[in-house]
Amino acid sequence: MAQIILDKVRKAFGPLTVVAEFSLTVEHGEFIVLVGPSGCGKSTTLRMVAGLEDTSSGSIRIGERDVTDLEPKDRNIAMVFQNYALYPHKSVYDNLAFGLRMRKTEPAEIERQVKWAADILGIEHLLTRKPGQLSGGQMQRVSLGRALVRRPDAFLLDEPLSNLDAKLRVRMREEIGELHKRIGTSMIYVTHDQVEAMTLGDRIVVMNQGRVQQVGTPLQVYDHPANRFVAGFIGAPEMNFLEGELTTSVNGACFRGAGMEVALPAQRLTRPATGRAVLGVRPEHVSLSDAGQIAATVGLVEQLGAQTLLVCDTGHGGSLRVLSGREDRFSHGMPCRLALMPQKMHLFDAEDGSSLLSPPQ
Repeated sequence: MAQIILDKVRKAFGPLTVVAEFSLTVEHGEFIVLVGPSGCGKSTTLRMVAGLEDTSSGSIRIGERDVTDLEPKDRNIAMVFQNYALYPHKSVYDNLAFGLRMRKTEPAEIERQVKWAADILGIEHLLTRKPGQLSGGQMQRVSLGRALVRRPDAFLLDEPLSNLDAKLRVRMREEIGELHKRIGTSMIYVTHDQVEAMTLGDRIVVMNQGRVQQVGTPLQVYDHPANRFVAGFIGAPEMNFLEGELTTSVNGACFRGAGMEVALPAQRLTRPATGRAVLGVRPEHVSLSDAGQIAATVGLVEQLGAQTLLVCDTGHGGSLRVLSGREDRFSHGMPCRLALMPQKMHLFDAEDGSSLLSPPQ
């Protein structure tokens, strides 16, 4: 295990900056997930840690060593790719042993390490097969095994589940989480899938356009997004956003927009209650209630099994997504009333998207 420190790491291709002054400390044994849309710089950041991309500026430390200018082979890290990177003409055993043989490891030690990794990953019965005889999940386990036998200071995983079908992704996600708990090695995992980020990470790093938007535990990021981008990217179904104005009424600070007025906790506002703003509320924090303050009409109804997703037209060109327990009493065109949970609302600046509400004490 090793601590990994990235200090103001930057990557540019000519005039184009793809990663801008990225700073992060990965603690011993921590599972960090870099998440964001395609092209946000997360894979480039991982490749700089691995030594597969040079840094334009900044430094990278793994354990006690500054590895910024070291070759990948000298960093004692292992990387797992989305395309498995297995040798098709070699057996599973030989794929697992390849890196150790290149290091001129003693045959008895190779045997011991391969058997150890195969036992952890449950692939002992596959050691004589070739990659072409394996399923996608089995190939991913072998790919993990190739990294595992090296006993690296850290694992770097670049979208390792993206080639698997949805059901297998869930199973492999669970297996990677269990593997991390069992071996306790620091891991940095890159994905565009927020579910993977939320379920695997001790902390997640949300990136966009080469910049870190927020770092925190999954629930910190979900409950207290730093800006509108994070609020919209993390969470499914996506957060509802309503544009309007901040103002002051006899009831105190409030938000007016989309045909409604919503009282705000003045003590949590980070600026005076004036100007344009965007109100955010997650679909599970909008409820169907006869006493609701918002009159709406049911549009789309999606039955998800244990839950129902409704998309309701609120008039004034707006709509609200509602995620509730199973509902079979609503259909397209029916009137309904909606209530927002005031303690669960978010507020963002209309210009820069920054959060205008401090977290509750």
